Amino acid sequence: MMQQYLRIKAQHADKLLFYRMGDFYELFYEDAEKAAKLLDITLTQRGSSAGEPIKMAGVPFHAAEQYLARLVRLGESIAICEQTGDPATSKGPVERQVTRIITPGTLTDAGLLEERNNSIVLTLALHHGRIGLAWLNLAAGDMRVLETAPDSLASELERLRPAEILLPESLALPVMLHQFATPRQLPDWQFDYEHAMQQLTRQFGTRDLQAFGCEDLHAAIMAAGALLEYVRLTQQTATDESSRQLPGHLHTLQVERQDAYLRMDAATRRNLEITLTLRGEDTPTLASLLDTCSTSMGSRLLRHWLHHPLRNRATLQQRLDTISALITANPENLYAPLRAQLKQIADIERITSRIALKTARPRDLSGLRDSLTTLPGIITLLTAATATAMQRFIPSIQPDAALSQLLISALQPVPGAVIREGGVIADGFDAELDELRALQENCGDFLLQLETRERERTGIPSLKVEYNRVHGFYIEVTRIHGEKIPPDYRRRQTLKNAERYIIPELQAFEHKTLSAREQALAREKMLYEQLLEQLADDITPLQEMARSIAELDVLCAFAERADLSGYTQPVFTDDPVLVIEDGRHPVVENQVEHYIANDTQLGAITRGGRQMLIITGPNMGGKSTYMRQTALIVLLAHCGSFVPTRFARIGPIDQIFTRIGAADDLAGGRSTFMVEMTEAAGILRNATAQSLVLVDEIGRGTSTFDGLALAFAIARHLLTQNQSYTLFATHYFELTRLAEEFPQAANVHVAAVEHKRRIVFLHRIEEGPANRSYGLHVAALAGVPDKVIRSAGKILARLEQESLGKSPQQTLFETTAESGEAIPASVHPVLDYLEQLHPDELTPRDALEQLYLIKSMLSQTS
Repeated sequence: MMQQYLRIKAQHADKLLFYRMGDFYELFYEDAEKAAKLLDITLTQRGSSAGEPIKMAGVPFHAAEQYLARLVRLGESIAICEQTGDPATSKGPVERQVTRIITPGTLTDAGLLEERNNSIVLTLALHHGRIGLAWLNLAAGDMRVLETAPDSLASELERLRPAEILLPESLALPVMLHQFATPRQLPDWQFDYEHAMQQLTRQFGTRDLQAFGCEDLHAAIMAAGALLEYVRLTQQTATDESSRQLPGHLHTLQVERQDAYLRMDAATRRNLEITLTLRGEDTPTLASLLDTCSTSMGSRLLRHWLHHPLRNRATLQQRLDTISALITANPENLYAPLRAQLKQIADIERITSRIALKTARPRDLSGLRDSLTTLPGIITLLTAATATAMQRFIPSIQPDAALSQLLISALQPVPGAVIREGGVIADGFDAELDELRALQENCGDFLLQLETRERERTGIPSLKVEYNRVHGFYIEVTRIHGEKIPPDYRRRQTLKNAERYIIPELQAFEHKTLSAREQALAREKMLYEQLLEQLADDITPLQEMARSIAELDVLCAFAERADLSGYTQPVFTDDPVLVIEDGRHPVVENQVEHYIANDTQLGAITRGGRQMLIITGPNMGGKSTYMRQTALIVLLAHCGSFVPTRFARIGPIDQIFTRIGAADDLAGGRSTFMVEMTEAAGILRNATAQSLVLVDEIGRGTSTFDGLALAFAIARHLLTQNQSYTLFATHYFELTRLAEEFPQAANVHVAAVEHKRRIVFLHRIEEGPANRSYGLHVAALAGVPDKVIRSAGKILARLEQESLGKSPQQTLFETTAESGEAIPASVHPVLDYLEQLHPDELTPRDALEQLYLIKSMLSQTS
């Protein structure tokens, strides 16, 4: 047996091998040790090899799914090895073979998948400096490809969040891949272009890939071919590898173009907390706020839309029109009754995939059946709506009457959980199955009827028809009636006072009855497989139905959020403008009692053609929230959602960039400042005049003068070169002088007031620069002792005075012959120092010392 195990394990060396032995899946050697540690199960041993004990661990067959789910979440791949031979006829070890391979990116089982998130396997290939990406959501039958520049790879991976990443052995392994999944390298031959073309054309039944628009994408085709090869191997779709073909639900290849979406780099997706917070938690995020979807299909599509905001205005307007119709339907809104109906819809998308893979369980099919019977109610609601935007869903969600009738007639009202236990096929669907079930259920009636007939035929009143486990069915007659025994009675057993007989009719009944359960289970299994084969013809319309239901579900969720939270429909324009009136942060406003709404006005036809807002004000005053809310409003509008504003007018926008917060990258060997500058470099190199750029506290990771110089140069470059819509928050008050030099720059600040030496945040954006930073006030608010705050005030004044005396800061922002640019001068340090003093707290001696210090500062700066 161990020889058999080692032979199979050698074919799947990189996977945990679940080796079926009776009612358990067993693991041996290193697999056993690893599984015992990961699953917290007992590690034991089975015999020895070369004098060393063979380590063994196992999990029960009936509970294997929960253990598989835990392993997959940990990034492990598993090969399932089943008994395929008959133990009764096997002379040696029962024949076994791997029937299923489970990897993190190729999951289709309901028990292993997350309901509200997709599981994606992705491959990478490099060709002439271009990165080709191909990815597959096997549970939905959705395969896509894309080509991009190497420096955009992190952004694409952050968008797709693959569960599994594959790349050729010859390609250097980027460190950042480990942030998403454990990468696996495949032989280079699997990425061969000609081999890939053969794989793809065979799968899609075409001569070439011209119909998909990807013939010129060499790197993407290489990646897609390797992806198909890998998925075929994991799904074990044929015994002959040369003829393997993926199931019919994968019948098209979609090419993604980067300009189709509002692009966001990896840092932007993280900073906006779209589906994960900065701490890596699921809530509170934009997705957690908006996801009130009634179906898991809708939840997954919602997350897809949030990470794939569209630039196609026609599609966006169609979504907005649908939301408007859902809210304004008379006499009441339409989204509420639709959501009530949608809650009864099963996960048709994944059920369809399992039908195609022949892995659908009985409860999957009953869920599909019940969903199809619910759809007429949804269609009635849509038909009653007069808006064209609502009518467009009807054709694709119209259930096929023949399909519905087939499922109704074939399945029990509540079928068994698994086909091997029976109770799945409905009574009356198959005459032979009904007969087999009747044999089990009506055995007693038959025996009574036979006993009555035989008593009448033989004239033996004491004749009995009975059964026991040892001898089966028999007719028992006492010896005194031996002369009445008919010639067709054959003796089966002799007792002391009686004889037991069998007749042809009873023997035939015995054969049927004793094997009826096994035959019924076999018959049910065959009928179920035939049913799956019949359903294969409906895969494509079922996929279209699932997509339409998911879209309707998301739009109902958007409508509910808009209606309950006072969102308004954004207006798209071709003018280069971004106008937001009374904008709110959609997530933060649900976390606080009173949220202060603010305006954002940028673009060529706003006040003086403002292109950049330089935002000053205290820490914790709301600068970051204000900037993020602007980005999220733009993002939501490009998802086709209403937005949290009183009014929003949005011109063409191609990208959103954010440079917010500070964090190091220890794994990548980058300091906080290096991360900050890397993100800034990405913005400066890629932002266009149609990009929305958010910059918060740039240059804080280095010395004051270095940081100030960098912040000024970056702001100036954004103004003069990129010319993007820019929100630039800073504590460097010197940057506020940019508004004097550049008319397209404007100063705004977050309002705050001081009350009883404590700061009060107003969270209101007002025109003009802030007059104070309130840094020491915020420190006091955080609980820093008063003594430390007073000491910090003195030290701050001395540091500013000393820095001014020892460095050329006073000339840093003067006009230079080299640049010819006027840069604002700094504020006098004595004024800053005086603002920090609290006379009521000074003793006469302290006051005298402060006067001497101020006099010294004035003499050094004069």
